[in-house]
Amino acid sequence: MKMVIIVLVVILIAFSFLQLYLIYGQRNIETYSYVVKNKFKQFEIRIYETTLFTSVKLSTKGYKNSSSKGFSILAGYIFGNNERNEKISMTSPVSMSLDDSMTMMFMVPKKFNKDMLPKPNQSGIEFKVEPSKTVAAIRFSGWANDAKIEKYKQRLKAALDAEGIKYSNQFYFFGYNAPYEVFNRKNEVIVELQ
Repeated sequence: MKMVIIVLVVILIAFSFLQLYLIYGQRNIETYSYVVKNKFKQFEIRIYETTLFTSVKLSTKGYKNSSSKGFSILAGYIFGNNERNEKISMTSPVSMSLDDSMTMMFMVPKKFNKDMLPKPNQSGIEFKVEPSKTVAAIRFSGWANDAKIEKYKQRLKAALDAEGIKYSNQFYFFGYNAPYEVFNRKNEVIVELQ
């Protein structure tokens, strides 16, 4: 019994150190740049700059059905599954369009332009330039799932309607954490404004 307790304590300590390391490492990841234009009680208005992304369009619908498949395809590319076996730094957030078919996107580090990137080995991966845009963003914590994403999408729509702010039907989910991070999880639903 004593040995079981010791093993559990060692595992708990190792897990805690891993999570602290991941939280610290998150600070060094390049992120999608924006400027906050206005803050409201439930959301904020942001202006994002023109940015290059790698993307993959998935035939499945919904976060649960699409997230792991899209993530593994794009992560494979940046971890070296490309014509030069070149590793590309991870960025944040991972973006998913909330349309009938899902498109997952990883931001390309700013030091690259489209011509510098290695050709993907896997078909379906495309490079996409997202133009500068003004969006509204609502944040939530914890693990994302389809129900939570829809809940915050509806909250964002209601808050924008209450403020009389016009928005498009271009909604996205942003996930900021690696799948194995447990603490300090940050997620957002954003929508492009008209």
